[in-house]
Amino acid sequence: METLNDKINRFLAADVFAVLGASQDENKYGYKVLKCYLQNKRRAIPINPNETEVLGQTAYPNLASLPEPVKSISIITPPTRTERIVDNAIEHGVTSIWMQPGAESALGVKKAQDAGIDVIYGGPCVLVVLGYRE
Repeated sequence: METLNDKINRFLAADVFAVLGASQDENKYGYKVLKCYLQNKRRAIPINPNETEVLGQTAYPNLASLPEPVKSISIITPPTRTERIVDNAIEHGVTSIWMQPGAESALGVKKAQDAGIDVIYGGPCVLVVLGYRE
């Protein structure tokens, strides 16, 4: 039987990650999650329609605007926005979603699972798993 660690390991095996809800605000988790990926020498692309750059990385408004396909995404948004992001992720071939604590949506989880997408939710934050440093 597949464990949460199996899903996390598969998620983290991606070459590049999209961070939906990335923010310039150092106090927000969208900033911290992007910074955590970068601290761990991982390629991460910020997605936020209200930003042009986060932590020196070009920010994009949505998955459709990315210059390359991304299979693993971290979501740090309100649950109602998470549901729309899942719909978009299904359309763009995302295979793994990590809903950070506070972004989880039961409907979003169900939609993703029904589409065959690995979903990590209700468990640890990527900041804990990878080890975030202020």
